[in-house]
Amino acid sequence: MDITLHTFLIVCPLVFLAGLIDSIAGGGGLISLPAYLISGLPPHFAIATNKLSSSVGTAVSTYRYCKNKLVDWGIAIPSILLALIGSTIGANLALLVSESIMKYILIIVLPIVAFYVLKSKTFKEETISETIPRKKVYVIACAASFVIGTYDGFYGPGTGTFLILIYTSLAKMDIRIASGNTKLVNLSSNIAAVVTFLINGKIIFVLGITAAIFSIIGNYIGAGLVLKNGYRIIRPIIIIVLTLLFIKVIMG
Repeated sequence: MDITLHTFLIVCPLVFLAGLIDSIAGGGGLISLPAYLISGLPPHFAIATNKLSSSVGTAVSTYRYCKNKLVDWGIAIPSILLALIGSTIGANLALLVSESIMKYILIIVLPIVAFYVLKSKTFKEETISETIPRKKVYVIACAASFVIGTYDGFYGPGTGTFLILIYTSLAKMDIRIASGNTKLVNLSSNIAAVVTFLINGKIIFVLGITAAIFSIIGNYIGAGLVLKNGYRIIRPIIIIVLTLLFIKVIMG
């Protein structure tokens, strides 16, 4: 399909903003995916290309966690395998849904995911004092990785938030280890989805790679900012982007 300068002018600034926000408090996918849709990309191409650009940023942050040994590999390895399987299933399910139906599914799901992500607490200063048996942690983490991995392949935004919520609240994992494992699982599900969409010719590489550069810049700048009450900025931005998306759909 034809990509114009207009497409880049809409997608790149918003993906930069998504990277900036994601580095501060997460939820960047709630801006990056609508950015592609607002620019006029069909849902399948929007989801697929967004996966490509978001995978780059995820890979960078995942490397940081691994380098600092903030990963429980005993749980991470089976979680990664299950996320790969789940994401492949999810991406193939997305491809089975027609473009017109997928558009309205996204319009319904986006506000719901935004609500749960925005209402979730930040975990940076929390410590988990309660512990549960290792086998139970293993089962919870693996089940969550498969289910949320499937969701990530089908749709995506909010995946990291959902994983951390489950890892910390149900599996009682330390927030630092939970974050490291979340990045690995999220990267794995992204890769599986990218491969699936690539095979089916749904990725626009020129746009995806360009947007990825803007995402990296946004993440880099955001990581260097010291922002208090970040959600005061994030909430209105996400609401504005979702409103623009709704207007775009209504006006055709």
